[in-house]
Amino acid sequence: MNIEDARIYCLSKQNATEDFPFDETTLVFRVENKIFAITDLENTKWFCVKCDADYAVELREQYPQIAPAWHMNKKYWNQLDIAALSDELFYSLVDHSYNEVLKKLPKKTRIRYGME
Repeated sequence: MNIEDARIYCLSKQNATEDFPFDETTLVFRVENKIFAITDLENTKWFCVKCDADYAVELREQYPQIAPAWHMNKKYWNQLDIAALSDELFYSLVDHSYNEVLKKLPKKTRIRYGME
């Protein structure tokens, strides 16, 4: 997996957007203005995604390429070594992150995404 493929996949999610809210190198992916993934374009080895707290720990124990996300709430955010993970696992973790964000949105919004 490379950063451009990761970017394309994130933007393929329904209503996903990207921006640089913090500085010129920290690329953020959002849905409904809520962050579901972050990467730094100066260090594209790591890609951060949101995660269910219990699943986050399980993933860290199972994969050495997954660690608590630096500068994020380590209970809910993992950083992925995208060059070392399989594409399938990366895609599933981005999907999980996207869905974790959608689950927290108001019911009316979740219905629009087919979650209710």
